[in-house]
Amino acid sequence: LQYGEYDPNVHKPGFLAEEELLPKRVIHLYQMTAEMWEERITACYAEHRGRTREDAEVEYLKIAQDLDMYGVNYFLIRNKKGTDLLLGVDALGLHIYEPDNRLTPKCSFPWNEIRNISYSDKEFTIRPLGKKTNVFKFNSSRLRVNKLILQLCIGNHDLFIRRRRVDSLEVQQMKSQAREERARKQVERQRLQREKQLREEAERARDELKRRLIQLQDEAHMANDALLRSEQTADLLAEKAQIAEEEAKLLAQKAAEAETEMQRIKVTAIRGQEERRLMEQKMLEAEMLALKMADESERRAREAEQLRQDLQEAKESERRAKHKLLEITNRAVYASPGLPSDSMPPDLSFSRENLSFDFKDTDMKRLSMEIEKEKVEYMEKSKHLQEQLNELKTEIESLKMKERETPLDVIHNQNAEQGTSKHSNFKKLTLQSTKTRVAFFEEL
Repeated sequence: LQYGEYDPNVHKPGFLAEEELLPKRVIHLYQMTAEMWEERITACYAEHRGRTREDAEVEYLKIAQDLDMYGVNYFLIRNKKGTDLLLGVDALGLHIYEPDNRLTPKCSFPWNEIRNISYSDKEFTIRPLGKKTNVFKFNSSRLRVNKLILQLCIGNHDLFIRRRRVDSLEVQQMKSQAREERARKQVERQRLQREKQLREEAERARDELKRRLIQLQDEAHMANDALLRSEQTADLLAEKAQIAEEEAKLLAQKAAEAETEMQRIKVTAIRGQEERRLMEQKMLEAEMLALKMADESERRAREAEQLRQDLQEAKESERRAKHKLLEITNRAVYASPGLPSDSMPPDLSFSRENLSFDFKDTDMKRLSMEIEKEKVEYMEKSKHLQEQLNELKTEIESLKMKERETPLDVIHNQNAEQGTSKHSNFKKLTLQSTKTRVAFFEEL
């Protein structure tokens, strides 16, 4: 309620650091840091996006009213036997507790079973509706406590009756208007939520298009770099091929010259034995040189051919790189439509020592069914929320330190294991007759 709608851009980790989120007793009971509590509370906070302030307050109160001690005012009393007990006054009626157990009452008296409440000095008298049922009395510590108890009884009984009374036509009309207003606000909330959702989707689409455009640009840069490298490689290979071809021609020329020289030596070989021997030696050397030159020429020719093939492959790689660059450029053009527009919206006083108050005798059986019916309807509607609360309780149960539990914690755990809740125990206690419960109270 305090922070409004959850927004991850605004409600960042640590925004609850200065808030007192939980009672110190609860924090001391679990092995959890403040950051762990904030993380779980924020997760629950985020799941209730779109809920109005009024709905959130009502939901909170409906959960709180099921707590055992919610709305109960406790007073130390004594019955006729002088036993110390606790009197609990709440919206459902009067409850009697043992002093060390404020969670589970020993007996209860609903407001629809009580006819009159009065006190004289420190003695308090409760008169049930049944004519054959005896009154039961208890003593409080001070006169001022009796005045406070009577005020609470009158106020709670009045609210109990008012809550279950058939509405007048004026009230029914006001409720109808309120329902229509809630329906109108719900439609408006749904429209705003839809617009917000569409805006978020458009922003996500825009971000995706930007990301895709950047990716295409990166791919184009990479393809362009590959093309440049291919062109450089092709130029280098062409230069090498030209050099190899020139070397091959030079070697071929040298080989031809060597052959001519060999023929000339053969002609002049007849000039003498010595000259012949020398000529034979030179001829042999020339032949060896010619063979060497021929081998070198053949090797150079092979290298030139290999360079021609490498040049052809480089040109083919260059052609493929240009083709890929053209494809990427065309795809970037067709895959980058106009970005989505951001234009979408977004008290009683007493002076006497003897007082009495008579409760009106109304058709309480018919009226008391309303609260149970609403209870069932609420449990049906809040089933998902109850599942979330149970899941959270299961998660943090392993972090609970049993040695730090109070006696009330132990009693609460026992009630939970037995499946006993505030309303089920109240219903069970009121199954007995009023006379039986009065007798039980007197014997405590």
